[in-house]
Amino acid sequence: MDLADPDSIRRAVRDHKPNLIVNAAAYTAVDKAEEEPDLALAINGVAPGIMAEEAKRLGATLIHYSTDYVFDGDKDSPYTEDDEPNPLNVYGKTKLEGERAIAAVGLPHLILRTSWVYGARGKNFLLTILRLARERDELRVVNDQVGAPTWSRMIAEVTGQILQLSISQRSRSSLNMAELSGIYNLSASGQTSWHGFATAIMEEMGAISSAASYKLRPSRIHPILAKDYPLPAHRPQNSLLNHQKINADFSVFPPHWRQSVKQCLEDMACKSKAAAR
Repeated sequence: MDLADPDSIRRAVRDHKPNLIVNAAAYTAVDKAEEEPDLALAINGVAPGIMAEEAKRLGATLIHYSTDYVFDGDKDSPYTEDDEPNPLNVYGKTKLEGERAIAAVGLPHLILRTSWVYGARGKNFLLTILRLARERDELRVVNDQVGAPTWSRMIAEVTGQILQLSISQRSRSSLNMAELSGIYNLSASGQTSWHGFATAIMEEMGAISSAASYKLRPSRIHPILAKDYPLPAHRPQNSLLNHQKINADFSVFPPHWRQSVKQCLEDMACKSKAAAR
């Protein structure tokens, strides 16, 4: 379906008649969104609302992913689901509109807010650092914004765990998706800066044989302030998310971000070796 085309969304949902919609798609080019606010709003703000409307018509459940960027980052502790959003950029504003559009429909749904997502595919910070590490022997990375780098696989696995729990328990009436509808924070535990994240990536790669192909060494990743690396879209200084609600309602206890980075890189290295055979 074309998420910028409401009719395309409606047709797809009505043709397939799902009992569950998991919307993992979004306009995620944070800086480009400043130039394309209408397109970002169509995909991030309007499309989720249409999915919710169609899901309600079918009696289906909707799971949707949102972002720490709905907050301004001024809080000095991790954000809870009840904290008042105040996005700094177009991306964050459009994602917040999507959250509100889903909630307004009034159907069983989960909105999972996450942060600093990376993985082995697509475009993300981890893959960017690995690419630059082959090209350069020195980097300057922002050190005054904090968050929890979150592996996309962990998000997928936890989503599956929540669904399995809901399905297996529903017959005993001890867990009902409708009763637990709402927003949940889902990010890795612990915290670091973008500089700390970049350094960890290269330190973990140092334990993998393929690290020989990289020029960059952790000691050559220099910390800088965000003001010294200006970007079109402002980012929150604090992107940390509180996990107490998802701990209590779903017994989900996210792993430490560093552990996940290590697992992701080891997995990538194993697949690379296997492909080379």
